[in-house]
Amino acid sequence: MNSSTYKRERLLILVKTYPTLSTKYDELVCTAGMTPDGRWLRLYPIVYRKLDFDKWYKKYQWVEIDVQKNTSDPRPESFRPYNMCEDITFHGSIDTKNGWEKRRQVVLRNVYDDLGKLIADNKRDDAKQVSLAVFKPTRVLDFKITPAKQRTWDPEKLKAIESRKAQRDLFGGGENPFKIMDKLPYEFRYEFEDMRGKRSALMIEDWEIGQLYWNCLERAEGDEAVACAKVREKYFDEFLKRDLYFFMGTTRRYNEWADNPFLIIGCFWPPKREPTLFE
Repeated sequence: MNSSTYKRERLLILVKTYPTLSTKYDELVCTAGMTPDGRWLRLYPIVYRKLDFDKWYKKYQWVEIDVQKNTSDPRPESFRPYNMCEDITFHGSIDTKNGWEKRRQVVLRNVYDDLGKLIADNKRDDAKQVSLAVFKPTRVLDFKITPAKQRTWDPEKLKAIESRKAQRDLFGGGENPFKIMDKLPYEFRYEFEDMRGKRSALMIEDWEIGQLYWNCLERAEGDEAVACAKVREKYFDEFLKRDLYFFMGTTRRYNEWADNPFLIIGCFWPPKREPTLFE
């Protein structure tokens, strides 16, 4: 493949979705971020937890990476990481000083508050179609936790993945001790209104909320009710005291036909700003 088929991009990492199983790659993570000029990029597929540890990128970290357009995905923001992130370089993180001011400057340049407008922009059939966005809910009504339809991964798919892993380990291919991440036994949703009063309930598929649940479950010594209560405490009680925004994204499967294809793929929660004399 010649160099004209890919380009090097610089972006601020904003989203890592919870890992999903893959028959080809074992486990995949979808990553999204913004370029310095405010463009969203979606990077998929990425075998994040199978990368060498020194290539594990973090949220709000600037990275450079070679990407090529994902020709199997018509969404304008979708790219494939060239060489599966082997060429990634790091350029520092954005801190939270001065009320997250530097993060605000990157993240909040184009914010939706009308869900109907966001969905309409997603239904465009040109290069201005939107499948990644920052959204400001006018009012958050509730935070719902419900049992997942399936508490564990598909056993046949998991068996095939473990079989392939055993073969690789047998022939010496396991410098990164990789183990499939457990499936979340619960689904988490925000219920909210937009600026027109439209009510929605959207699932959260961010890695952060999944990892928070597992951490809380460990501290609660396996008590799932306590762990769920701790997750709600953070995402509802604590976040609603801050200036809460949603990172919104669509899935490839639902992007073209669902009435509302968006999920919440991350949260942005800077502190609220104090009003000035001119506000």
